[in-house]
Amino acid sequence: RVKMKIVMLDRVTLGDDIDLSEIDAFGEFIIYEQTLPQERLERVKDADIIITNKVVIDREIMTQAKNLKLICISATGMNNVDLESAKEFGIEVKNVVGYSTESVVQHTYTLLFALLEQIKYYDDFVKSKEWSRSGIFTHIGRKFWEVKGKRLGIIGLGSIGVRVAQVALLFGLDVVYYSTSHNPHSDDFEHLALDELLKSSDIISIHAPLNENTKNLISTRELSLMRDGAILLNLGRGGIIDEEALAKAIDEKNLLVGLDVTKEEPIPEDSPLLKIKNRDNLIITPHIAWTSIEARQRLIAGVVKNISEFVMELE
Repeated sequence: RVKMKIVMLDRVTLGDDIDLSEIDAFGEFIIYEQTLPQERLERVKDADIIITNKVVIDREIMTQAKNLKLICISATGMNNVDLESAKEFGIEVKNVVGYSTESVVQHTYTLLFALLEQIKYYDDFVKSKEWSRSGIFTHIGRKFWEVKGKRLGIIGLGSIGVRVAQVALLFGLDVVYYSTSHNPHSDDFEHLALDELLKSSDIISIHAPLNENTKNLISTRELSLMRDGAILLNLGRGGIIDEEALAKAIDEKNLLVGLDVTKEEPIPEDSPLLKIKNRDNLIITPHIAWTSIEARQRLIAGVVKNISEFVMELE
């Protein structure tokens, strides 16, 4: 077997509970927890294989990393690698797809039900001993409704959107969708124009990539079309929603919002989303929908498979 020098640039993005020992079998394996832009070249200049999640590998790096043969992206999105230059230099680029679908679907419903049933409010009510002092067996402080018979509008019906839709049927939801590529492709669910979806849905869930069709897709006008008390979830990319407009809408209308992604990650301390008055109407998780233990194990298995197939081609 050909022995390679393999460099992983941002181990921290995978969690410290994931076993990477299988990668050792391919040669010298060097792991860096994080890599700043100015540290990239020194770390990869004699590497045969780079493993990166979010560290950018651009033309400048490829020009100077003379041994580089393979870039393994420990994610699905490939926008952190200059694919044109890689092709020109004969460097293979491999990503991993499908590993996080079930994890993202599960997190979608976690956000949905936590918002809908105001779990944080009720948990706080009990732990603050207010319930103990109330003298009543129940406390109907905040109302919630059943999802059965309500409409779920999905923006982006890729593999994750489809699974969200399939699960929705089990809850008795009526499912419609909007194709961000303007290419309706499902016979199982009704396709609606975006405005119609926003006006008619009780729950809206975004599962689309960020591109020229989706950047700021949901802004002031779109938010104004949504029903009072509607729930908006974003598990696609942060830039799809105009965050300033969203912060305003959360405070000005009764909108419940669950986000796992923000325009900038980590979210800046001065983000309008961190300054809203109706704090109970917003849940933000730090881009964790993809990170179930099983999803991360599948991801590493995918990286190992990509390296293994590449090494076998060389032999």
